[in-house]
Amino acid sequence: MTVYLVGAGPGDPDLLTLRAARLLAEAEIVVHDRLIDPRVLDLISPWAEVVDVGKRPGGPADAQDRIHRLLIGAAGRYATVVRLKGGDPFVFGRGGEEAEALRSEGVGVEVVPGITSAIAGPAAAGIPVTMRGHASGFTVITGHQDPTNARSIDWEAAARLGTTLIVLMGASRAGLIAERLLLGGLDADTPVAVVESATMPDQQVVRTVLADLPGTPVHAPAILVIGSVAGLDVTDAGLEDLVATTAHAASEHGGSSWLN
Repeated sequence: MTVYLVGAGPGDPDLLTLRAARLLAEAEIVVHDRLIDPRVLDLISPWAEVVDVGKRPGGPADAQDRIHRLLIGAAGRYATVVRLKGGDPFVFGRGGEEAEALRSEGVGVEVVPGITSAIAGPAAAGIPVTMRGHASGFTVITGHQDPTNARSIDWEAAARLGTTLIVLMGASRAGLIAERLLLGGLDADTPVAVVESATMPDQQVVRTVLADLPGTPVHAPAILVIGSVAGLDVTDAGLEDLVATTAHAASEHGGSSWLN
Protein backbone atom coordinates (compact mmCIF):
# COMPACT_ATOMS: atom_id res chain seq x y z
CA MET A 1 0.00 0.00 0.00
CA THR A 2 1.45 3.33 -1.09
CA VAL A 3 0.12 6.86 -1.26
CA TYR A 4 1.88 9.30 -3.58
CA LEU A 5 2.10 12.84 -2.22
CA VAL A 6 2.32 14.75 -5.49
CA GLY A 7 3.13 18.44 -5.91
CA ALA A 8 0.99 20.13 -8.55
CA GLY A 9 3.33 23.09 -8.88
CA PRO A 10 2.31 26.76 -8.81
CA GLY A 11 -0.70 26.42 -11.11
CA ASP A 12 0.17 26.23 -14.79
CA PRO A 13 -0.11 22.56 -15.87
CA ASP A 14 2.98 22.97 -18.07
CA LEU A 15 4.99 23.27 -14.85
CA LEU A 16 4.06 19.80 -13.59
CA THR A 17 6.91 17.33 -13.36
CA LEU A 18 6.84 14.41 -15.78
CA ARG A 19 6.37 11.98 -12.91
CA ALA A 20 3.43 13.95 -11.54
CA ALA A 21 1.70 13.88 -14.93
CA ARG A 22 2.34 10.16 -15.30
CA LEU A 23 0.91 9.36 -11.86
CA LEU A 24 -2.22 11.41 -12.55
CA ALA A 25 -2.80 9.33 -15.67
CA GLU A 26 -2.28 6.07 -13.76
CA ALA A 27 -4.09 6.88 -10.50
CA GLU A 28 -7.23 5.02 -9.46
CA ILE A 29 -8.13 7.81 -7.04
CA VAL A 30 -6.89 11.40 -6.78
CA VAL A 31 -7.49 13.38 -3.60
CA HIS A 32 -6.81 17.03 -4.37
CA ASP A 33 -6.65 20.49 -2.80
CA ARG A 34 -9.07 23.33 -3.57
CA LEU A 35 -6.92 25.57 -5.76
CA ILE A 36 -5.66 22.97 -8.23
CA ASP A 37 -6.07 24.28 -11.78
CA PRO A 38 -8.86 22.45 -13.69
CA ARG A 39 -6.40 21.87 -16.55
CA VAL A 40 -4.28 19.80 -14.18
CA LEU A 41 -7.32 17.79 -13.13
CA ASP A 42 -8.04 17.13 -16.82
CA LEU A 43 -4.90 14.96 -16.85
CA ILE A 44 -6.57 12.45 -14.53
CA SER A 45 -7.91 9.31 -16.21
CA PRO A 46 -11.67 9.52 -16.78
CA TRP A 47 -12.23 6.26 -14.89
CA ALA A 48 -10.44 7.44 -11.73
CA GLU A 49 -12.28 8.61 -8.62
CA VAL A 50 -11.61 12.30 -7.93
CA VAL A 51 -12.17 13.76 -4.46
CA ASP A 52 -11.94 17.48 -3.64
CA VAL A 53 -10.83 17.90 -0.01
CA GLY A 54 -9.86 21.56 -0.27
CA LYS A 55 -10.34 23.45 2.98
CA ARG A 56 -12.60 26.47 2.93
CA PRO A 57 -13.15 29.26 5.46
CA GLY A 58 -15.60 28.13 8.09
CA GLY A 59 -15.05 24.46 7.29
CA PRO A 60 -15.01 21.68 9.91
CA ALA A 61 -12.27 21.89 12.55
CA ASP A 62 -11.31 18.26 11.95
CA ALA A 63 -10.89 18.67 8.18
CA GLN A 64 -7.26 17.52 8.23
CA ASP A 65 -8.09 14.44 10.30
CA ARG A 66 -10.80 13.59 7.77
CA ILE A 67 -8.24 13.78 4.98
CA HIS A 68 -5.95 11.42 6.90
CA ARG A 69 -8.77 8.88 7.33
CA LEU A 70 -9.75 9.18 3.68
CA LEU A 71 -6.20 8.53 2.49
CA ILE A 72 -5.72 5.58 4.83
CA GLY A 73 -8.98 4.05 3.63
CA ALA A 74 -8.15 4.66 -0.02
CA ALA A 75 -4.75 2.98 0.40
CA GLY A 76 -6.54 -0.20 1.44
CA ARG A 77 -8.81 -0.21 -1.62
CA TYR A 78 -6.75 1.13 -4.51
CA ALA A 79 -3.37 0.23 -5.99
CA THR A 80 -2.43 3.79 -6.99
CA VAL A 81 -3.52 6.62 -4.68
CA VAL A 82 -2.47 10.18 -5.48
CA ARG A 83 -2.73 12.99 -2.95
CA LEU A 84 -2.42 16.07 -5.17
CA LYS A 85 -1.26 19.20 -3.39
CA GLY A 86 -0.59 22.72 -4.67
CA GLY A 87 3.05 23.73 -5.06
CA ASP A 88 5.31 21.30 -3.22
CA PRO A 89 3.80 18.86 -0.69
CA PHE A 90 6.30 19.82 2.00
CA VAL A 91 6.12 23.62 1.66
CA PHE A 92 3.19 24.78 3.82
CA GLY A 93 1.12 21.94 2.37
CA ARG A 94 0.79 19.80 5.51
CA GLY A 95 2.35 16.97 3.54
CA GLY A 96 4.56 16.07 6.48
CA GLU A 97 1.52 15.56 8.72
CA GLU A 98 -0.17 13.40 6.11
CA ALA A 99 2.98 11.32 5.64
CA GLU A 100 3.22 10.74 9.40
CA ALA A 101 -0.46 9.76 9.65
CA LEU A 102 -0.10 7.28 6.79
CA ARG A 103 3.12 5.76 8.06
CA SER A 104 1.59 5.29 11.53
CA GLU A 105 -1.03 3.04 9.90
CA GLY A 106 1.51 1.03 7.94
CA VAL A 107 0.87 2.81 4.64
CA GLY A 108 3.89 3.55 2.46
CA VAL A 109 4.49 7.10 1.26
CA GLU A 110 6.35 8.41 -1.77
CA VAL A 111 6.83 12.12 -2.30
CA VAL A 112 6.83 13.63 -5.77
CA PRO A 113 8.20 17.17 -5.37
CA GLY A 114 6.50 20.08 -7.09
CA ILE A 115 7.73 23.54 -8.02
CA THR A 116 6.90 25.75 -5.07
CA SER A 117 5.10 29.02 -5.77
CA ALA A 118 7.56 30.69 -3.38
CA ILE A 119 10.07 30.68 -6.24
CA ALA A 120 7.86 30.20 -9.30
CA GLY A 121 5.56 33.10 -8.43
CA PRO A 122 8.30 35.72 -8.30
CA ALA A 123 9.95 34.17 -11.38
CA ALA A 124 6.69 34.47 -13.33
CA ALA A 125 6.76 38.19 -12.51
CA GLY A 126 10.37 38.54 -13.66
CA ILE A 127 11.69 38.73 -10.10
CA PRO A 128 14.81 36.70 -9.18
CA VAL A 129 14.59 35.95 -5.45
CA THR A 130 18.39 36.16 -5.25
CA MET A 131 20.62 38.41 -7.31
CA ARG A 132 24.07 39.81 -6.83
CA GLY A 133 23.92 43.36 -5.56
CA HIS A 134 20.37 42.85 -4.29
CA ALA A 135 19.92 39.72 -2.17
CA SER A 136 22.17 36.80 -1.25
CA GLY A 137 19.33 34.71 0.14
CA PHE A 138 15.58 34.44 0.56
CA THR A 139 13.30 33.55 3.44
CA VAL A 140 9.90 31.91 2.95
CA ILE A 141 7.31 32.63 5.64
CA THR A 142 3.65 31.73 5.99
CA GLY A 143 1.24 34.57 6.50
CA HIS A 144 -1.30 32.18 8.00
CA GLN A 145 0.26 30.56 11.03
CA ASP A 146 -1.20 27.62 12.94
CA PRO A 147 -3.22 29.32 15.74
CA THR A 148 -2.27 26.52 18.15
CA ASN A 149 1.45 27.24 17.73
CA ALA A 150 2.75 28.87 20.90
CA ARG A 151 5.64 30.50 19.04
CA SER A 152 4.43 33.29 16.76
CA ILE A 153 6.45 34.53 13.81
CA ASP A 154 8.95 37.20 14.80
CA TRP A 155 8.39 39.64 11.95
CA GLU A 156 10.70 42.19 13.55
CA ALA A 157 13.52 39.65 13.38
CA ALA A 158 12.61 38.84 9.78
CA ALA A 159 13.02 42.53 8.95
CA ARG A 160 16.67 42.34 10.03
CA LEU A 161 17.63 39.24 8.05
CA GLY A 162 18.75 41.13 4.97
CA THR A 163 17.19 38.53 2.65
CA THR A 164 14.33 38.68 0.19
CA LEU A 165 11.15 37.90 2.13
CA ILE A 166 8.60 35.65 0.43
CA VAL A 167 5.24 35.50 2.20
CA LEU A 168 2.75 32.80 1.19
CA MET A 169 -0.91 32.84 2.24
CA GLY A 170 -0.55 36.39 3.49
CA ALA A 171 -3.22 38.20 1.46
CA SER A 172 -5.58 38.90 4.35
CA ARG A 173 -2.77 39.99 6.69
CA ALA A 174 -0.63 41.99 4.27
CA GLY A 175 -1.22 45.26 6.09
CA LEU A 176 -0.37 43.84 9.49
CA ILE A 177 2.73 42.14 8.11
CA ALA A 178 3.90 45.44 6.63
CA GLU A 179 3.40 47.22 9.94
CA ARG A 180 5.39 44.58 11.80
CA LEU A 181 8.25 44.73 9.31
CA LEU A 182 8.34 48.52 9.55
CA LEU A 183 8.52 48.22 13.34
CA GLY A 184 11.44 45.86 12.83
CA GLY A 185 13.36 48.55 11.00
CA LEU A 186 12.76 47.69 7.35
CA ASP A 187 12.81 50.87 5.25
CA ALA A 188 9.45 52.35 4.32
CA ASP A 189 10.52 52.55 0.67
CA THR A 190 11.45 48.86 0.47
CA PRO A 191 10.03 47.53 -2.83
CA VAL A 192 7.13 45.08 -2.60
CA ALA A 193 5.58 42.98 -5.36
CA VAL A 194 2.20 41.29 -4.96
CA VAL A 195 1.89 38.38 -7.40
CA GLU A 196 -1.72 37.20 -7.63
CA SER A 197 -2.68 33.91 -9.32
CA ALA A 198 0.96 33.28 -10.23
CA THR A 199 1.61 31.43 -13.52
CA MET A 200 -2.11 31.41 -14.33
CA PRO A 201 -3.82 33.17 -17.28
CA ASP A 202 -5.25 35.78 -14.89
CA GLN A 203 -1.92 36.53 -13.17
CA GLN A 204 -1.65 40.08 -11.86
CA VAL A 205 1.45 41.81 -10.48
CA VAL A 206 1.11 44.89 -8.29
CA ARG A 207 4.28 46.77 -7.34
CA THR A 208 4.40 49.14 -4.40
CA VAL A 209 6.56 49.94 -1.38
CA LEU A 210 6.30 48.64 2.15
CA ALA A 211 4.78 51.82 3.60
CA ASP A 212 1.96 51.68 1.04
CA LEU A 213 1.24 47.95 1.33
CA PRO A 214 -1.46 48.36 4.03
CA GLY A 215 -3.51 50.43 1.59
CA THR A 216 -2.93 48.14 -1.37
CA PRO A 217 -5.71 45.65 -2.21
CA VAL A 218 -4.33 42.10 -2.13
CA HIS A 219 -6.47 39.28 -3.50
CA ALA A 220 -5.79 35.63 -2.70
CA PRO A 221 -4.08 33.54 -3.85
CA ALA A 222 -1.18 35.94 -3.65
CA ILE A 223 2.55 35.90 -2.99
CA LEU A 224 4.22 38.85 -1.32
CA VAL A 225 7.80 39.56 -2.39
CA ILE A 226 9.55 42.06 -0.12
CA GLY A 227 13.03 43.38 -0.80
CA SER A 228 14.99 45.25 -3.45
CA VAL A 229 14.47 42.47 -6.02
CA ALA A 230 10.73 43.16 -5.89
CA GLY A 231 11.40 46.30 -7.90
CA LEU A 232 12.90 44.30 -10.78
CA ASP A 233 11.41 42.71 -13.86
CA VAL A 234 14.39 41.11 -15.57
CA THR A 235 12.24 39.50 -18.25
CA ASP A 236 10.56 42.68 -19.43
CA ALA A 237 12.18 45.83 -18.04
CA GLY A 238 14.98 47.69 -19.79
CA LEU A 239 18.00 45.47 -19.21
CA GLU A 240 20.39 48.37 -19.76
CA ASP A 241 19.05 50.01 -16.60
CA LEU A 242 19.33 46.71 -14.74
CA VAL A 243 22.96 46.20 -15.78
CA ALA A 244 23.87 49.72 -14.76
CA THR A 245 22.17 49.37 -11.37
CA THR A 246 23.76 46.01 -10.63
CA ALA A 247 27.25 47.09 -11.69
CA HIS A 248 26.99 50.16 -9.47
CA ALA A 249 25.81 48.04 -6.51
CA ALA A 250 28.68 45.60 -6.99
CA SER A 251 31.28 48.37 -7.03
CA GLU A 252 29.77 49.93 -3.91
CA HIS A 253 30.26 46.65 -2.05
CA GLY A 254 33.88 46.30 -3.14
CA GLY A 255 33.17 43.53 -5.64
CA SER A 256 33.54 43.34 -9.37
CA SER A 257 30.58 43.03 -11.66
CA TRP A 258 30.15 39.52 -13.04
CA LEU A 259 28.49 41.13 -16.07
CA ASN A 260 31.79 42.43 -17.42
